[in-house]
Amino acid sequence: MQLLTLPPSPALATSIRATAQVFEDPKSKALLAHLQQVAPSDASVLIIGETGTGKELVARHLHNLSARRQGPFVAVNCGAFSESLVEAELFGHEKGAFTGALSAKAGWFEEANGGTLFLDEIGDLPLPIQVKLLRVLQEREVVRLGSRKSIPINVRVLAATNVQLEKAINAGNFREDLYYRLNVVTLNISPLRERPGDILPLARHFIAEYRRRLGYGEIVLAEEAREKLVGHSWPGNIRELENVIHHTLLICRDSAIRAQDLHLSSLRLERREDSGPPPDESADALLQRAFLKLFEEQNGALHEKVEEALLRTAYRFCHHNQVHTANLLGLSRNVTRALLIKIGELVVNKRRPLQSAPNRDVQLSI
Repeated sequence: MQLLTLPPSPALATSIRATAQVFEDPKSKALLAHLQQVAPSDASVLIIGETGTGKELVARHLHNLSARRQGPFVAVNCGAFSESLVEAELFGHEKGAFTGALSAKAGWFEEANGGTLFLDEIGDLPLPIQVKLLRVLQEREVVRLGSRKSIPINVRVLAATNVQLEKAINAGNFREDLYYRLNVVTLNISPLRERPGDILPLARHFIAEYRRRLGYGEIVLAEEAREKLVGHSWPGNIRELENVIHHTLLICRDSAIRAQDLHLSSLRLERREDSGPPPDESADALLQRAFLKLFEEQNGALHEKVEEALLRTAYRFCHHNQVHTANLLGLSRNVTRALLIKIGELVVNKRRPLQSAPNRDVQLSI
């Protein structure tokens, strides 16, 4: 069995990433064969897959099979930094470049020099940073924030995303030229539900791993437990499977895991690109699916994003009528107006105060 795992890390036990990947299912074996073909080159690779499918593990394996294996492997989550910090994190900065820059610091491109830089969630990069990233990839040099000196770099870039970049391009959120620069090779990682042959090998791996950590003896999967695992849709993919096994071993008091010991999510989220939601799916179910997608992407300020989307959609649905929008949402007009101003849907016209008319001499003829 071909097994990939993340390197030992103090944060591994609480990691939100998929920490293991196997290639037992026919789809996974095909992916592995493709991966082994492209790994020795220096070509940029775009890794596509849902959250929790093991994109970083695949990126690490690409690095380990390449001529750069002796160099550094640097993984960066592009969605983990604010727009004001991401440039300094990627390209570095000089002392005094911005408030709080007390000393010069190399960016992630410099840290990965001679090796591989893995840019996860590449679709989250702001457009201005996409322009600078494209230039770095073309010129093979970086300029630190606050500097005019270019620094040559020798880095292979691997990028990953769980969103359709083609749709982001059409929406104006991702540069087409950057997409083609990154997408020299594409590796598609199927969701776990579409490669059932990987489920039980992964489950056994996680049982062995957490059994060792918890100091337990031998533990086996009962037949009905195996059937339940294989039959689950795994909306959270490998990460969800790992959490289920971890939780099961925490509460299991027997040497065998049975079906009733497995606490699986009741949410059946099918997200195949070629088949949309069921035609009879209720609006509440569609909303739940959308929330699940947001939860899995782990974006910050989720409440603000949901509120803003609700307000914008309602306002447009009501043809930009404030009173109708307020009635639709069950809010007062004043509250609705304030919220619309807050998100930029309404612009307040600040009129200048009226000036008093100049005094004029009035002559009365008698």
